[in-house]
Amino acid sequence: MRWTLFVLGAVLSWGIYGPMLHRGQALLGNPLRALLCVGLAYVMVAVLVPGAALSASGELRGFNGPGVAAATAGGVLGALGAVCIIWAFKAGGQPSYVMALVFAGAPLVNVVVSALMHPPKQAPGAMLYVGYMLAAIGAGLVLRYRPA
Repeated sequence: MRWTLFVLGAVLSWGIYGPMLHRGQALLGNPLRALLCVGLAYVMVAVLVPGAALSASGELRGFNGPGVAAATAGGVLGALGAVCIIWAFKAGGQPSYVMALVFAGAPLVNVVVSALMHPPKQAPGAMLYVGYMLAAIGAGLVLRYRPA
């Protein structure tokens, strides 16, 4: 169950991500400046740390084309998500709305894409659709009753 600690780390990191990015964008005066800072942070955290760790453990080799392509596509999608969030803020979206919609919608898309990539052995039950409705209702309630 140690993986749940990492899930908590992602929840906390991404839960704070939107408000901090919005603040940085406002202070920098240009959303592209904020995106550049996000990119620099990605280089520092997502390139230097695993590069050093893989190098230290002697595992800096063993990459293969399909794995590199899939992982790189995932990285591009993550970066495009950051771009979309930044532009949503630029267009007037507030972090409480933008991030609530992103974090309510992303799991729904994830379930569909995961099922397409790894087809389930059985058709989804009715509870999946109930879950979709509850997620939409939950996002609506969070947005409706957010702190003013």
